[in-house]
Amino acid sequence: MSKQNLRFYVATILNPINDKKCEYFNPGLLVVEEKKKGVVIKDLLQLGKGLDKYEDFMSDENTTHFEDAIIMPGFFDMHFHWVQDDVREMPKDNLLTWLENYTFPTETKFANKTYAKKRAKEFFARLTTTGTIGGACYSSIHEHAVEAAIDNVQGHFVIGNVLMNMYSPKKLTQTETESLEITKRLIQKFKTKHAFTPRFAITTTPEVMSKGAKMADKAKCFKQTHLSETPNEIEFVLSIYKNIPGFEDVKTYTDIYERSGMLGERSLMGHGIYLSDKELKTLSKTKTSVIHCPTSNAPIKERGLGSGLFDFKKTEKAKVRWALGSDIGGGPILSMFDVIRSFVDQNAKKKVTGATHTKGLYRSTLAGAEILGLDKKTGNISPGKSANFIVVPFKGEAAKNAELMLEKVVNTHKKKREDYDKMVSHVYLDGKLLFSKK
Repeated sequence: MSKQNLRFYVATILNPINDKKCEYFNPGLLVVEEKKKGVVIKDLLQLGKGLDKYEDFMSDENTTHFEDAIIMPGFFDMHFHWVQDDVREMPKDNLLTWLENYTFPTETKFANKTYAKKRAKEFFARLTTTGTIGGACYSSIHEHAVEAAIDNVQGHFVIGNVLMNMYSPKKLTQTETESLEITKRLIQKFKTKHAFTPRFAITTTPEVMSKGAKMADKAKCFKQTHLSETPNEIEFVLSIYKNIPGFEDVKTYTDIYERSGMLGERSLMGHGIYLSDKELKTLSKTKTSVIHCPTSNAPIKERGLGSGLFDFKKTEKAKVRWALGSDIGGGPILSMFDVIRSFVDQNAKKKVTGATHTKGLYRSTLAGAEILGLDKKTGNISPGKSANFIVVPFKGEAAKNAELMLEKVVNTHKKKREDYDKMVSHVYLDGKLLFSKK
């Protein structure tokens, strides 16, 4: 241990451990150490306790004091569409009409390479400023748009082009051959950074899903799609598949994905609001994860699509893994702070217990890292992990425990939700400062 290899950060510290536990140091000291493998968290401790071993190493040069601020891990947004940034505030009455009227026309713009590159640079720079450093992302159908996204994103992300070869607008329809050839090329180029991404069973033929899923599984890539977001979506899916050879007898939406090879330990199912006990059992058995998007599924008056409330208790009882996502642009706000707020508030309004701010923080940080298989490296700021953290200014009176402190922080911009995107002042990835608010 040497002075040159250590850095010290003083602030209030919140470190999520699980659904019910979040470490709270007020004030706290975060110690990071530069090693050959990178900059890692060395220690977390209450300021004033156990400082003896560091006093000789701390100096003005290697100590940063974040006055009136909180240090916490960077966020994992496990379901969002970067190409839908422009439709976040478009009128929403139901999922399928919103897609047809606003989302699909917007995504056709990304056929232009120059436009895609420009928007990727803008979007992912903004994503970083909100404190999101990991997750799973949907692009448009276009190969170059995925490349632009992967070139510009900073952090631990898997990104895929949506595959659309049936029941899709003409300008967004590929052939099965095109879909599979693009998938093959992107896997070869980006390996596990690529996520195999059928948009959903309505737009992607079983042939593409099954053949592409085999490619993804062989390359150990993640697979992602949408599942059971609304009742009319489910009804439409089943009406299509009863006429597809080999699927005439399917009873549920989940059956379609199971039969197409889309389920598994590296599979992410967006939404999962309307799932039967049998479907949850299948998801659990296959170790498939569900990504809950509260701001997108929220009532229309709350700027969501009004899809319904995700039953996290039933999901947990079935032993199905789940995490949180913003679902930009179904969700209107990029910041995961707003997603946590929405998760807590919607359940509180329905008098559902257990939807705490502690659970929300865990499900938007470490739970996502666990699903992506990155939890030994990141997801929270426990010793031994990479120095990935954000700084959030907070001038209010400190609370007596982590849950109450989180409640204060998360409710800061309830009345003007756009300001959630501006909450973070600093973002560190592998010990390097990615963003600092001017």
